[in-house]
Amino acid sequence: MPSLQQVPSLALQQTLGPQMQQSLHILQVPLLELQTVVRQEMESNPVLEEAPPSPDAASAVPAADPETEALSRLAEEWREYYAQARSAMGTDPDAGARHQFALDSATADPTLPMHLEAQLPELDLGPEGGRLARFLIASLDEAGYLDTPIEELAKPARTTSEALAETLRAVQSLDPPGIAARNLSECLVLQLNAQGLKDSVEARIVSDHLEALARKRYADIARSLKVSQEQVSRAAARIATLDPRPGRRFQPDPDLVVVPDVTIEKVEGGYVVLPNDADLPHLRISDTYKDLMAGDANPEAREYLREKIRGGKFLIRCIHQRQQTILAIAREIAGRQREFLDHGPGHLKPMTMAQIASIIGVHETTVSRAIASKYIQTPRGVFEMRSFFTSGYQTSAGESVSSTSVMGAIQELIRSENPQHPLSDQEIIATLTERGIPIARRTVAKYRLRLGILASHLRKAG
Repeated sequence: MPSLQQVPSLALQQTLGPQMQQSLHILQVPLLELQTVVRQEMESNPVLEEAPPSPDAASAVPAADPETEALSRLAEEWREYYAQARSAMGTDPDAGARHQFALDSATADPTLPMHLEAQLPELDLGPEGGRLARFLIASLDEAGYLDTPIEELAKPARTTSEALAETLRAVQSLDPPGIAARNLSECLVLQLNAQGLKDSVEARIVSDHLEALARKRYADIARSLKVSQEQVSRAAARIATLDPRPGRRFQPDPDLVVVPDVTIEKVEGGYVVLPNDADLPHLRISDTYKDLMAGDANPEAREYLREKIRGGKFLIRCIHQRQQTILAIAREIAGRQREFLDHGPGHLKPMTMAQIASIIGVHETTVSRAIASKYIQTPRGVFEMRSFFTSGYQTSAGESVSSTSVMGAIQELIRSENPQHPLSDQEIIATLTERGIPIARRTVAKYRLRLGILASHLRKAG
């Protein structure tokens, strides 16, 4: 019989210390929650006190000391150390991915991209497959749909359509079911497949008879599928329990009070970005406790104060870095989305997190965290910061137009149509083509369904 043996092995295992968890949490939380966090820290750390705000407080940089700087660079130093150690020890090549997973899982209430990326290690896609999966995840809209054709995404993803389509199938296996679908029919089919109903009446209905289902033409569906009308009725009841927008559960509660983190104001000659931190306590280390440290306090008291001062400095630095990162992103939004600010949502330009991350000198995941559940006040209203990041189309004139703008154009065309003669999808395509926006018919149909707009023959008045 084989014997049991204990075999020692050497491996690196990453953990997130309290400072890093605090840093990630502060970066991600919205302004109202940050105010609560700061108040709680002031109650638990006696060396922290609120400083009176000064006119230049928004631009002031807290004094940096070597200890605080070292803490703020913790993640970068870990990556460098691990890369060297892995080279020397030949250890697990997937540990870096697990470290990123630990970073992405460190805070509560994840965004949709964070929730999906946290599951990627389970798919075992390898480095290239993981890269493509993250690219696809970043391309999803708020409802969880992939609204840009694979063929159009292949070039910016630096791969082939076939490779991207294969990775998409893997992403579609993630939770929640129905994620990364390209249209409503595929979204519902994916959810039925997850329930073991791949070849069911329900699956056949959502694949081929979704429009008839919307009109409750059960008799027509039953005749086409050669099943009883009662079966169709039961299938319709089950289909009604599916989620047509599986990504919406990760969006902020619409009933919550929204406080913008930043404001874009129109000034003569352009726009200026201002932080909305007037109600955020400005912290400093109390001079009283500094004097105690320098005095005749006993060793235990000095060590206690030293730890509290160290923690207070790190908190102040985290808040400053959070505010500076959000401001830098908002300034890029103001600069790149000038036409949106001047003329409205129909003029939104394509913009990706990778582009902004490269410009402001941070990782793409930092941008994703920084804009999570954050809002921005503009002359056009209050918008979620994430809504400014969208894929796009290339017009015949070589200009970039966001998919959001295209959807807005479709909605405007249908809003102004003649109710007696509603526009067909082909007529919408023709109009957009005249405007220099080439678009496929299936894309128009997909956007129309996303907007909750029926087909032309169902919109006809009378």
